[in-house]
Amino acid sequence: MNIELSSIKILGTSVTTASKSQILEYIVKRLEKRDKKFYIVTPNPEILTFASASKEYQDILNRADVSIPDGVGVLMAGKFLKKDIRARITGVDLMLELCHEASKRGLSIGLLGGRDGVAEKTAECLVKKYPGLRIVLTAEEFPIGFVPHIDILFVAYGFPKQERWIAKNLSDIKVSVVMGVGGAFDYISGKVPRAPRVVRDVGMEWAYRLVRQPWRVKRQLALPVFVGKVLKERFS
Repeated sequence: MNIELSSIKILGTSVTTASKSQILEYIVKRLEKRDKKFYIVTPNPEILTFASASKEYQDILNRADVSIPDGVGVLMAGKFLKKDIRARITGVDLMLELCHEASKRGLSIGLLGGRDGVAEKTAECLVKKYPGLRIVLTAEEFPIGFVPHIDILFVAYGFPKQERWIAKNLSDIKVSVVMGVGGAFDYISGKVPRAPRVVRDVGMEWAYRLVRQPWRVKRQLALPVFVGKVLKERFS
């Protein structure tokens, strides 16, 4: 592999600093070569805060070959810590880019997770968006004895469950790359409306989600903790 992805550490967790185009090129070349299985994680401030208090979970994140900065807070923390991150890359956007690449290259994908048939609805929406996309698995739980090889498996269990599942099962399933995608199925299937593009572009998607899903306020309590930890790292 000629490409190496640059990275930094925020609160002890690795975050990839390469551009989205570089990350896509890296993943596609790894898929073409099929030399070794690998996985992708999508740390946001909430995940970084959780990982800073769990060495076991942080080790799982740090073993990922790609760790995209999913959240404007990660981008801002990088700048504050004087560590360059080129751009925020959301998990759902990278998933869509990979599905596009898969449709062009004849690669297979799998959709694992979601509830009440959301994986199946996500598959329908993806095939409509990317004609020719080969989807070989849609399930809430990985089927025992599943035989076909999956080039890209997307796991939507939410953190930290999805990353722990990936780390535990990667060696036992026939895949090339696995990516934890959190709530991406809900957005792609239309179950949960995504923020308008202008809102996403200014980094306020989290606020839009909070308005639409007030129950998420409990999860936002991690943000002040994240800020405090970043300040401590900067001035320690």
